[in-house]
Amino acid sequence: MVDRTTGPAIYSIAAHRGFADALVAGLVPRYADDDVGLARLTLLLPSTRTMRTVSDAFIRHFGAAGQNGMLMPRMAVVGDLDLDEALGSLLDPLGAADIPRAVDPTRRWLRLAELLREELGKDAPRGGALLRMARDLAAAMDRMLVEDIGPEALLDDNVLDLLGDLSGHWQNSLRTFARVQARWLAELNAAGELDAAARRNRLFDFAAQRWKASPPQTPIVAAGVTSAAPALARLLRVVSDLPHGAVILPDLDLAMDDTVWAELGSAGAPDEAGGPPFERGDAVTHPQYHLKLLLNRMGVNRSEVRQWHRKGSGAAPPERTYAISSLFLPPEASKGWVDLPAEKRRLSGVNLMESANPEEEAQAIALLVREAIETPERRVAVVTPDRGLARRIVQHLRRWNIAADDSAGRPLTDTPAGRLFLLLAEVAAENAAPVPLMGLVQHPLVQMGDGRAEWLKQARLFELKLRGPRPAPGLDPLDSMAAEAGVVQWWAAVRQALDPLMNARGEQPFALMLDLLAEAGEKLAEDAIWSREDGRALSALLEDLRDHARNVGTLVDQREIHTVLRDVMEQIAVRPPYGGHPRIAIYGLLESRMSRADLVICAGLNEGVWPATPATDPMLAPPVLRALGVPGADFRIGLSAHDLAGALGVPEVILSRAQRDIAGPAIPSRFLLRVRALLGNDLLKRHELYGPTQMAGLIDDSNPATAYPRPAPVPNLAQRHVRISVTALDRLRSDPYQFYANSILRLAELDPLDAEPSHAWRGTAAHEILEKWHETGRPMADVATEVLQQMNAHPLMRALWRPRLMKALEWVEGTIAAFEGRKPTLFEKWGTMEVRGVEIFGKADRIDTLPGDRLVIVDYKSGGPPSAKQVDAGFSMQLGTIGLMAERGGFEDLQGEAVRFEYWSLAKSDKSETGFGYITSPVKDGSNRSKLEPEDFLPKAEDYLHDALDTWILGDEPFVARLNPDAVNYNTYDQLMRLDEWMGREE
Repeated sequence: MVDRTTGPAIYSIAAHRGFADALVAGLVPRYADDDVGLARLTLLLPSTRTMRTVSDAFIRHFGAAGQNGMLMPRMAVVGDLDLDEALGSLLDPLGAADIPRAVDPTRRWLRLAELLREELGKDAPRGGALLRMARDLAAAMDRMLVEDIGPEALLDDNVLDLLGDLSGHWQNSLRTFARVQARWLAELNAAGELDAAARRNRLFDFAAQRWKASPPQTPIVAAGVTSAAPALARLLRVVSDLPHGAVILPDLDLAMDDTVWAELGSAGAPDEAGGPPFERGDAVTHPQYHLKLLLNRMGVNRSEVRQWHRKGSGAAPPERTYAISSLFLPPEASKGWVDLPAEKRRLSGVNLMESANPEEEAQAIALLVREAIETPERRVAVVTPDRGLARRIVQHLRRWNIAADDSAGRPLTDTPAGRLFLLLAEVAAENAAPVPLMGLVQHPLVQMGDGRAEWLKQARLFELKLRGPRPAPGLDPLDSMAAEAGVVQWWAAVRQALDPLMNARGEQPFALMLDLLAEAGEKLAEDAIWSREDGRALSALLEDLRDHARNVGTLVDQREIHTVLRDVMEQIAVRPPYGGHPRIAIYGLLESRMSRADLVICAGLNEGVWPATPATDPMLAPPVLRALGVPGADFRIGLSAHDLAGALGVPEVILSRAQRDIAGPAIPSRFLLRVRALLGNDLLKRHELYGPTQMAGLIDDSNPATAYPRPAPVPNLAQRHVRISVTALDRLRSDPYQFYANSILRLAELDPLDAEPSHAWRGTAAHEILEKWHETGRPMADVATEVLQQMNAHPLMRALWRPRLMKALEWVEGTIAAFEGRKPTLFEKWGTMEVRGVEIFGKADRIDTLPGDRLVIVDYKSGGPPSAKQVDAGFSMQLGTIGLMAERGGFEDLQGEAVRFEYWSLAKSDKSETGFGYITSPVKDGSNRSKLEPEDFLPKAEDYLHDALDTWILGDEPFVARLNPDAVNYNTYDQLMRLDEWMGREE
């Protein structure tokens, strides 16, 4: 029984006592009954996660006391908007029938998007941007509803007076918000419904009125509730005044000096009547600010709050609470750190660890966790808001076969089922682009049965044909590729799954698109897409979206479906099934509240992570929120600080950060900087922890690898005796290793999927166009259009590159037309000759004939031609080798003496009438810089040919990598030759 002569029954459990264990340690002797245990007690808790935490604390308590068990108290959840949890049945009774039902959040979101579309008209954003805007608007409405602020508040003088000071953007945003909110509330009234936050407030007031009028005969205790929402504060005040009621707060600092408490600001209780609830100078980032706000709204003075009389089994020294209080002093009060006595800044058991990067931080934390669980019954918790860091830690723990679960879960977008569904949406949105298409058909969930190996074999054959520049959009252009790859039957199965989805183009009903995506997913993956926890979460999301989208009539363009689904699925956390190590927990900030462990590692303590960067409300300007009485964005920094203060209350704490993150150098968290400043230079060195980071650097350390030598393979004579193309001959002289890899090992380069059109691809297209034009004599433009369509060139690429190509081809056409006495005779023909038993082959782009059986050897270049220096050195002798071949009868029906050699470049040229195209020669011709006379060109080419044959093909010289660094080399085989490991280190 509580003595009501001393005021409301409100208690605080200090941080060092351990909230859940201390709570249970006090509740059991006070409320336990020999017959029914704790069954008469009702606990009001903030979330279902807290229910699990408190249940675990009861189990530990009974186990330590040697009891076989006891009936547990009834636990009801008051809910947390951040966790999207419904109120417990105690506060949502059947008797509250007069309170209208709550509208479904998904329906509200979709309907708000439609209202925004109607309100903004042609200025409304499209697709995903519109739905994001609707989500932001819903969040702004909820912020007002939680604070019991109605739409009429937007018309108050203190808000209207601000309009002239706001920018045009904020004025328009405020008007849009007010109009859409008014229309939405009118629809709710007509339907007899309430927003979920408004109904929550009604239920709180209903419970408060009922309990105040007729106090329950059984005890009710509200524990760990820190939300300062006005309706909840009123309910808590009623609970604290009940004959058998109590309110127990976590980590309220009762030792804080009154002047410091006052420095926190007005916190919802302005000094002057009618003043703003939140002043500009309020210390909203302080961890005690939201508790002061709660007490003020409850109408309770801090002096009325009493210390909880018990502590948990894993309590830290009492001095820790004093240090935590000193650590978070507001600016003016923190000046007193200079004279602070040692006992008030004692942080024994708290260590600081700094790593070079997130990977080293994760490895060091994994080592600390591994070491901690060596001690029997020792519990360890890693707390971090950085889910990427949490996943790294989980992976590193697997080194020792330790399964640790991240209780904050992963976004649905990062799970196998979620990724498969998003790939389907991306294929639809990008009209079967190569990368998402191949990612989809090779996804681990697709064809998981006995036929998966054959399925993947067929998919990889198809991928080989798909590599290169993006083909024309849609599935139809891929049919010919499937036929060339020999996977027609496999491709038919893929098309059967995707055709209905791909046929839904343009703006479609959202529900229909979801149906088509789900149908395609089931055809490809069968029930594997739904069978695990991520699939079940995906299924529940789709059912919810589908039902309400159909009801609202939401339309989504097929090009936006991937963006829309990604935004929605990122909000869904998929938590692992429980089955990890029982003494290891990895928490987010919400999950860590009220949890307890013997060792807590607070990781990711950098600005922007812990605390997170405050996000400005996109709908309502900060001055408007302040005038309305809604806490600003910085309010959440105070909640993050309170989370850290609670974590610092355990016996052993490690505060960890990385000096760099993925974006570059990281700034230490303001909380961590306060810890350093509080300790001072004299104590700081005692608390710095270096061992784990050093071990993290050593765990994968090994003896330095021996220097990799410059590759110089020496194949035998039989392996060397290969056919040589004229282009490979140039490569042989410039970089023998590339010739070895390409012509002897036959390792051809693979283009990436959806590759940018390379010079080689453009050259192939240009050569084919010129060949067909020469052969048919049809208009060049018609031939170009036909060839590019046959090559399945993507329309965007055709639109960007075709005009340049046509200008160059127009120059070719005009130049040939102006010939007198010169006739193009041979086009894109293969020729061959045998030299000392070695077959040399190549394709001549064009050979023209002059009077007297003289020949002109022409080589088309889509880019710039080789320099004279490269030709003189023998690294670009293709024209000369083709000339030798022509003189020796290597081309059918062609005889003559090669006297001229020309490069016809299709690149930009100021001298061309079309702006593209020019002719140059590798030999001395007019004013060019070549020192090689025309009559010396073929003998020189023959000398280089025999030298290459003597040295490498018929000789025994090694094929040395990058033998001639001055030559123009391609990077095709750089990885194979491990270039970076020896370049610059060779002797």
